[in-house]
Amino acid sequence: MGILGIGTAPSPPELAKSVATNPFWLSMKELGWVDGQNMVVERRFGESAEQLRAGAADLVRLKVDVLFVSSAGLAKILQLETKTIPIVVGRADENLVAAGLVDSLAKPGGNITGSQLLNDDLVPKRLELLKALVPNLSKVALLREDVTTSVLPQIHSRLEEEVANAARKLGVAIHTFIVRQAGDLAPAFLGMTKNHDQAVVVMSPAFMFVHRKAVIDLAAAHRIPAIYELQVFVEPGGLMSYGVNASEMQRRAAVYVDKILRGAKPADLPIEQPTKFELAINLKTAKALSLTVPQSLLARADQVIQ
Repeated sequence: MGILGIGTAPSPPELAKSVATNPFWLSMKELGWVDGQNMVVERRFGESAEQLRAGAADLVRLKVDVLFVSSAGLAKILQLETKTIPIVVGRADENLVAAGLVDSLAKPGGNITGSQLLNDDLVPKRLELLKALVPNLSKVALLREDVTTSVLPQIHSRLEEEVANAARKLGVAIHTFIVRQAGDLAPAFLGMTKNHDQAVVVMSPAFMFVHRKAVIDLAAAHRIPAIYELQVFVEPGGLMSYGVNASEMQRRAAVYVDKILRGAKPADLPIEQPTKFELAINLKTAKALSLTVPQSLLARADQVIQ
């Protein structure tokens, strides 16, 4: 099994912790797969598009049985190297059909399958939630990466159109900040402050997750209310999230990897989509930002962190 990930390679203790606690690896173990016993896992990481392409080429040269990634951009980088080795996408942010990675959700048709989170489609909802929380909201920043999504140009225009339409309906102005490396995050938040943006929608969960501490700390330092796509950003101090249950998606990804290792073809495995979305709010962070969370919003929350 080959894995392509964003960021630097984890240390042995970090890797051991991930294998021991990550829902994906716990599910793989339940399904009968254990690294070092009946399977070999090859991992490659990169912090730039060039490094990721090199890692993808390396994994393909190793002729692994299945490739696993956490985003549509990473899947595309792998697909540029192989049209035959099965690729499982654990949680694609983008619409895989619109991205041109699969023929249809029911019949993917190529060497990619897995799950998509509909994260891009939920931006209008996240803007509505910010509007309900931040008084007199009129200027919002959109923060996303272009390390992996640069290989999916058609997704950029689709997202920009959706965001523009949602912003127009809500009467807010949107300013997009694109980061290509961790060092771009601090200047981006400084730009938001200079622009007097009152809140930020944080996109690109795979990239932002790797750099989540920096993102959460910068939002706090600049006192900018942020809404994220996954609850894992809210637990360590992020303000609010609206999206799928990432742990459940990781467990489902393990099922797909298991099926392929046992002979199934990705072309025949339908793309899964979530049916439930969860709202999480960190009241401690809201208080630090001098925000009063409306009771109507608290009543809708699936998790409230005190």
